[in-house]
Parts: sequence; structure tokens; C-alpha cells
Amino acid sequence: MEPVRFDALVGAAARGGIVIPVPFDPETVWGAKPRHHVAGTVGGVRVRGVVEAVGAGFGFTLGPAWQRDCGVQVGTTVPVELTAEGPQRADLAEDVAAALAAHPAAGAFFDSLAQFYRKAYLRWIDATKRRPEQRPLRIAEMIELLEAGHKERPSA
Repeated sequence: MEPVRFDALVGAAARGGIVIPVPFDPETVWGAKPRHHVAGTVGGVRVRGVVEAVGAGFGFTLGPAWQRDCGVQVGTTVPVELTAEGPQRADLAEDVAAALAAHPAAGAFFDSLAQFYRKAYLRWIDATKRRPEQRPLRIAEMIELLEAGHKERPSA
């Protein structure tokens, strides 16, 4: 997925943080999701965050420690580069993508998870290479867990 590049005027956020406005609708660029986890750079410094509704548009917040350590000030314009944190639906194996598409609640919850949780589910499913008959069972269990709102599968 290609990064999205733009210049942003840094705004003030609550508790001494800053807001980086995003000049586009993330659902148009990255697809409809409850939350848009992103990674990239602000002013050349690496960031991770969640793009969400801010005022009449969209943006993400960075804390006061990030601002202090990186020297980005409210009122300045900085270059921004963002990509959606993966894996995205287009990156998934066909059987996993089909299961998520067939269960919209599970799919929406999966899309809202941070990449750490999404990758953990996918690693668990991919660990069935020696026992391929386990793969559909694990996919079905993942769907049940996601529909129940579990970010990760319970420890054995």
C-alpha cells in the first residue's frame, strides 16, 4: 500500500498534546473501518496512531512527550507520511478473508484491532501448515472469538 503524503498545520490538543489534521476521509483511502491504525512520519520522525474524527474532519493526536522530544510546535506546518498498519483485508489469505466477509461483525472487529492483535490471529492460523485439517477449525474459532469481542485468543 502506497503511503499518503501531505503537509499539515499542527494544532493544539488536550493535556499539552498536538493534533495532526488529516486532509482526507480515511475510509475513502483505506476502506471502511471502525478505527484506522496508522504508521508513518511527522516532520521526519516516526509515529504510530489512530486516525479518528477531529472537529469537522479527521486527525490523530500525539502526546506532549512526543512533541517535546521531536520539536514539533503548535502552529507550524510539517510534512506527514502515513500508511494503514497491516495486514489489511486485501493482504489476507482467501479463506480468512472469506470468513471475515461472511461474518460482518467479526470482520468489523478484526478491522478495528491494532496490527499486533491481527497478526497474532493470522500467525496462529498459519501455524497449521503441518496439520492443514486444523486451519478451517482455527478460522472458525477466530470468527467466534472476534464476534464475542476478544482481541486475542485466550491462553491455553
